[in-house]
Amino acid sequence: MSQSVSTLLLRNLHDVFGEIDPVRRRATIDEIFHEDAVFYDPKSGIHRGRDEIDRIAGVIKATHPDFQYQPLSPPEEVGNGGRVRWVSGSPGKPPAYAGTDFMVTHDGKIAAVYLFFDELPN
Repeated sequence: MSQSVSTLLLRNLHDVFGEIDPVRRRATIDEIFHEDAVFYDPKSGIHRGRDEIDRIAGVIKATHPDFQYQPLSPPEEVGNGGRVRWVSGSPGKPPAYAGTDFMVTHDGKIAAVYLFFDELPN
């Protein structure tokens, strides 16, 4: 099923990197990522393929299982790419960090995700 770039950005944020349940996370990865998709993380490097994306998403979530991602504004789309700016932290507390996800899609699935860490908004 083909999904919009905006939908894929939000599903990646919430249903992949924000998902604590490994079975649900993997099902979403299999649904929205191309088999040979790539995730670029400035801290942990390049992660190729669904298995590796699943592994690193689990590692990241395990470091802060209660954190939730909140978009700062609606996702933006241009052609087959898009971005969403977000903050993350424990519910009811100030955000712990911020970032921007930039995504390239192909045939309605994620081909590549680039993570950039941002300064926390004031």
